[in-house]
Amino acid sequence: MPEPLAWQICTVTAIRVETREVSSFTLELPTWRPHRAGQHYDVRLTAPDGYQAQRSYSIASPPSRVGAVDLTIEKIADGEVSPYFHDVLEVGDRVEVRGPIGGYFVWEPALGGPLLLVAGGSGMVPLMAILRERASVDPMPPAVLLYSSRTFDDVIYRDELTALADGDAGLRVIQTLTRSQPPGWTGHDRRIDRAMLAEALAAAEAPPLVYICGPTLLVEAAANGLVELGVPPAQVRTERFGPTS
Repeated sequence: MPEPLAWQICTVTAIRVETREVSSFTLELPTWRPHRAGQHYDVRLTAPDGYQAQRSYSIASPPSRVGAVDLTIEKIADGEVSPYFHDVLEVGDRVEVRGPIGGYFVWEPALGGPLLLVAGGSGMVPLMAILRERASVDPMPPAVLLYSSRTFDDVIYRDELTALADGDAGLRVIQTLTRSQPPGWTGHDRRIDRAMLAEALAAAEAPPLVYICGPTLLVEAAANGLVELGVPPAQVRTERFGPTS
């Protein structure tokens, strides 16, 4: 068996607020390893008394960026790690990590497309890494993103997603807001359902490679719905995490 990845101490070089409860943290790594879009890093905190807490967070930055990674982290009120990142950590601080980890829920340009990405809440993070990596290659495979958030203010990477969609005819972004919608909202206003999946699948134009990430109920419903709509199960990859939808 391969040796486990070693823990290393990285430095926080930037913190960017994404939403009220979500921020992206740029970590400069002394030992940088190439990653694939969809992989994650483990983060470990150690208290003065020796108690340790460990969590896994998806990489948001594309593999084409070298030397540092972005971890986009949602603050969980009763969490052991995420509140430390949001309430304590500052630029210049150091934190212990290991990675990249994961080999199933990954995409690389050699896999091609078209792509159908389905996200709920913070499940958008690894899918953003896929979109960012896609934007760095030529030619870019066609892609459709179906993204469910609670409110307009909860849309992670909102401005970047708008810019990507506006500047790329090969990318279509379909959004739904499940709790409230701002005046003039032209997207959907309900949880992801069969009709929404059918719309996204039709926009993909061909049997796509599917990546679904978010809360368990959303992931299972989307995966089952797409298979019922004719997507081969072998082309559907899923990852479950995060409390939001």
